[in-house]
Amino acid sequence: MRSKKAILNIITSLLLQVVVLICGFIVPKLIITKFGSNVNGLISSITQFLAYITLLEAGFGPVVKAALYKPIASKNKKQIENILKASEKFFRVIALIFIAYLIVLSITYPAIVSSQFAYMYTLSLVLIISISTLAEYYFGMTYKLYLQAEQKTYITSIIQMVGYILNTLAIIVLVKCNASIQVVKLVSSIIFVLRPIVQNIYVRKKYNINLKDADKDYQLKQKWDGLAQHIAAVIHNNTDITILTFFTQITEVSVYSVYYLVVKGIKSIIQAFTGGIDASFGDMIAKGEKEQLNKSFKTYELFYYTITTIAYTCTILLIVPFITVYTLGITDANYIRPVFATLLVLGEFVWAIRLPYSSITLAAGHFKQTQKGAWVEAFSNIIISVILVWKFGIVGVAIGTLVAMLIRTIEFVYHTNKYILERKQSKSLIRFGIIALQLIAVALLSKLLPTYEFTNYFIWIKYACMVLVLTIIIVLPVNLIVYRNDAKDLLGIVKRNILRKKEFKNENWSK
Repeated sequence: MRSKKAILNIITSLLLQVVVLICGFIVPKLIITKFGSNVNGLISSITQFLAYITLLEAGFGPVVKAALYKPIASKNKKQIENILKASEKFFRVIALIFIAYLIVLSITYPAIVSSQFAYMYTLSLVLIISISTLAEYYFGMTYKLYLQAEQKTYITSIIQMVGYILNTLAIIVLVKCNASIQVVKLVSSIIFVLRPIVQNIYVRKKYNINLKDADKDYQLKQKWDGLAQHIAAVIHNNTDITILTFFTQITEVSVYSVYYLVVKGIKSIIQAFTGGIDASFGDMIAKGEKEQLNKSFKTYELFYYTITTIAYTCTILLIVPFITVYTLGITDANYIRPVFATLLVLGEFVWAIRLPYSSITLAAGHFKQTQKGAWVEAFSNIIISVILVWKFGIVGVAIGTLVAMLIRTIEFVYHTNKYILERKQSKSLIRFGIIALQLIAVALLSKLLPTYEFTNYFIWIKYACMVLVLTIIIVLPVNLIVYRNDAKDLLGIVKRNILRKKEFKNENWSK
């Protein structure tokens, strides 16, 4: 049952990220073409500044999920409701603080970019874009966390998919009708407000959750120990654009955001393969199934790192050719930045490498034990980026992020191996060494591929297929040979799930 839920979560998460990826490329291109790189950069910058309010969340979300695993496993409804009540109370306070933060931002941010945009123009966008964030904290965050802990991430994925599709269709229509950017973003915000409301209604009806009788004074353990983890995550996602806003032209923010569209798309697809897997690990840890945990983690590593290595190796080689086609005809900014692109993708690759380790560490509730590394990551990212942005611009912030990612990844790998899986560090080092060799081999052999002038998507797709085939030929056989025992276990899981589906269909057919 647990593996079935994990597979369903992964499939729906993957579908969601495909939808997000497609919609994510359509919308910015429409905005850049219709309103210009400056406006696209402004919207990206505002979005990132609003995202800093999540610092107040203080890593509370992972703490809530970690606390829910045990009562869900033991079906302790009273305890579940106490935890959800504490969570709801916390996020409602965050919503109120967000309003105060929004007032401050509405006064200060338009002044920061006043040399490029009129005050009221910027102010209106700040207020409009903030609507969906406020709704998320006030209505939906608690129930989203509950569904994730219940290993039912697929529910939130389906709701999000519908939201993204409706949003993209609405923006296409509005742009075609020559609507202003304010109207476009307002309709977008209203659509995303519906998402948390639907989640709220679903959980209350499906699970008969009643928080009226819950203990209002219930306190979660490790409530503030997730703070460092969360700050590090927020800084990872937002520091670069914030620094570029202060120290460079707003067009550089647009350049960064366009490249990050590609990276974020790949990142989201990779995250789809971890969708709900932390809940499965959390369930094993809660039940004390250490042997099963180690076996499952090894099998998952093979599956995850095979997908990740193929995805990011292809991205490093294909991102600049794709951006060349994507920005064809756009001349108000220089979008061809190969050095920046390589560093940006490498930084996200390092982040992706640590994801299985960070997932299992946080599922185990080891927030306090790993918070020092989070602080080191956060401050090193800021300090290095600020120092280097003066001389290297957009490349400087990419270097800062890459170095910070390396530091944090090393810590997560070390901690997980020593304190949770209790296995030798050499197992991970060998695996990462093989990944590095595969990346280098594909990069060198790609030089033998034909060279093209990328003037349309057909040429890019043709080249991308060549790169993908080359990468699979290098990565897949090596992984199947080196990790043959894990490959057998993975194949066994797939076969068992196929057989279960056939049995289920036969039972339904006989009825």
